[in-house]
Amino acid sequence: MIRTFIWVLVILCCCSCAEKVVEKPENLLSEEQMTDILYDLAILQAAKSTNKSILRTNDIDAMRFIYNKHGIDSAQLASSDLYYASLPLKYQAIYENVEARLEMQAKILEKARKEKTDSLRNVTKKRSDSSISAKSIKKIPENQP
Repeated sequence: MIRTFIWVLVILCCCSCAEKVVEKPENLLSEEQMTDILYDLAILQAAKSTNKSILRTNDIDAMRFIYNKHGIDSAQLASSDLYYASLPLKYQAIYENVEARLEMQAKILEKARKEKTDSLRNVTKKRSDSSISAKSIKKIPENQP
């Protein structure tokens, strides 16, 4: 009797593991679309955390912006997010792609900031060099008859 119970329990466990918890939605966003959306959400969240009033000042509702930009609605995003969350390897790959894009964008922005700083430093140096050379030029006396 106990053996039968154990076998039934093992079979039920195996069957339940194979069952999909979340069905694939009809309007599923592709992995690339989810990556784009999550990337945009990360950028908007960073803007909001850097300057809390920046979105309010520019009259931007973050979620409405995302829905309009990507041509989706909240239900489609929620169902796609839930579906991918039920597939941990795909979900992890999506978030790794988002992270890679954010890191690449950070490097680009850091390089641009450094170039701007260097160019400002060069302009300041040229100005100080030209003022030094202008001061070092002595006034030539005019010939007096």
